[in-house]
Amino acid sequence: MRDAWRLAVGTFTALRTAPPRHVDDRVLGRAMLLAPVTAVPAALVWVLLGVLVGTGLVPPLVASVLAVLTTALVSRALHLDGLADLADGLTSSHDPTRSLEVMRRGDTGPAGVAAVMLVLLLDVACLASLLGSPTGIALAVAALVASRLACALCARDGIPPARTEGLGQGVAGTVSRSHLLGLVAGVVVAAGALGLLVPGPSNAALALPGVVVAAVAAAVVVRRHAVRRLGGVTGDVIGAAIEISLAVALVAASVISSSS
Repeated sequence: MRDAWRLAVGTFTALRTAPPRHVDDRVLGRAMLLAPVTAVPAALVWVLLGVLVGTGLVPPLVASVLAVLTTALVSRALHLDGLADLADGLTSSHDPTRSLEVMRRGDTGPAGVAAVMLVLLLDVACLASLLGSPTGIALAVAALVASRLACALCARDGIPPARTEGLGQGVAGTVSRSHLLGLVAGVVVAAGALGLLVPGPSNAALALPGVVVAAVAAAVVVRRHAVRRLGGVTGDVIGAAIEISLAVALVAASVISSSS
């Protein structure tokens, strides 16, 4: 388990950690299952920023930009890079080989730039409406943690890799369906429990699990589209699934928050 923790932290965050001593399919699968926990450092910053907004010390828009910036720094912007690469690849050609070639390049095209900008704008707009109230902060944190479920969802058994090398090839098929179901159920239950502790509207216990479901649904859609277009998943697909999942979950959180 220690190797899985090291691999998860080293892969999904910029935090310094010792390299795993041994890596096999079991370690890779566990690392994907642990991905939601790696969102905790950024989530703590989001909570702090939300408290500062609530006390009037920081404007909501400034706090939301800082929250997005912190999340990008903690993840070394790898997920955003994956989003840009996938957008460029899918818009370059209907041929999987050609799309994968474009995704492998280091440059970013118009589709990649547009995808990243639109997702970041959505994140900032949603966070500006959420940070400042206890329920809004809880909804935002639930969206952030749930977006990391995309890692295990993309690594589920039966999902093939699109390449013979890279992160996708290493983790594809390493997460069993039972472990994935248990992880998703655990996050949903944890979100519901958090909702019971949050002061404010009584529907928070249902709203937070709803955000988790929205994040899962978005990640599944991205994964299925990538498998259909590319023949499998890659590291870029996982990164893109995380970012799109986060944006969709934050939109759902904003809608829930505004209607409560």
